[in-house]
Amino acid sequence: MTPKVVCVVGPTASGKTKMGVAIARAFSGEVVSADSMQIYRGMTIGTAAPTAEETEGVPHHMIAVADPSESWSVARYVREADPCVQDILRRGKLPVLVGGTGLWLDALIRGTDFAEGSQGGEIRTALQKRMAAEGAAALLEELRQIDPAAAEKLHLKDEKRIIRALEVWQETGETITDHDRRTREQPPRYDAVTIGLDFAHRQDLRDRIDRRVDVMVEQGLLREVRDLLSSGLSPDATALQAIGYKQFLAVERGERTEAEAVEEVKLRSRQYAKRQLTWLRRNPRIHWLIWGKIPDFPAAFQKATEILTAEGLC
Repeated sequence: MTPKVVCVVGPTASGKTKMGVAIARAFSGEVVSADSMQIYRGMTIGTAAPTAEETEGVPHHMIAVADPSESWSVARYVREADPCVQDILRRGKLPVLVGGTGLWLDALIRGTDFAEGSQGGEIRTALQKRMAAEGAAALLEELRQIDPAAAEKLHLKDEKRIIRALEVWQETGETITDHDRRTREQPPRYDAVTIGLDFAHRQDLRDRIDRRVDVMVEQGLLREVRDLLSSGLSPDATALQAIGYKQFLAVERGERTEAEAVEEVKLRSRQYAKRQLTWLRRNPRIHWLIWGKIPDFPAAFQKATEILTAEGLC
């Protein structure tokens, strides 16, 4: 039988951490984070990583496991997170996957078989040099001869994806179109029961996001940015391009005021929440729990318990 896992999803600031911990406590589970920024060490405030108090003693995995100088791909995440899920299952516990990075979560559930070449070896380096010397048009035309279906979907500006498609072909002899088709045809690695959290009225979510940003600032988001820079982290690091960090990096540089940064962080966070919901709504299997203006957590948790029990997780 396909192993069962629970997923807790939703836009930023919707209460995923609290629900994930409650489910893990009730169903003898452990949490595996699926958040592309909470993987980084030293970035607790700006990523809203769960505190020791918030975890309530429930083991959490895939939080603060990467150096901020690193740039993780979805392939790297799956390679690191899947052993955590497997270990939890071996010990007779329930994996509870919590996070808002939909691509990472979906890849982990599917057990996506990533094509070789994702580590950026010699072939990728050679292709990058060719891209710089010959231009995207030449490489896209080469791809068109090998994999016309993939080339048709790409624009000259999609340089990374052009390189990736050629890299897969050169390393494996299989086109990325064939690889992706074969991957889609494989059954998912895990049978996911997914609980989704959202608000009935969009303004209530916006207000909650704004309050979260205010709290981050009060807790010392600017100080956290300064600490990262003091540790030697490059201002160009991927981690510092995240919402919140990018804007307060500009404050540290004197390029904007703190008030201006706060307003932009709120705006970007609201836009990100909208993108998260667009991604999640493609999944018809999500059991949505909808908050009113003030979230009724006991009622929502009771409903989640009923759903999970009906799915055989009791």
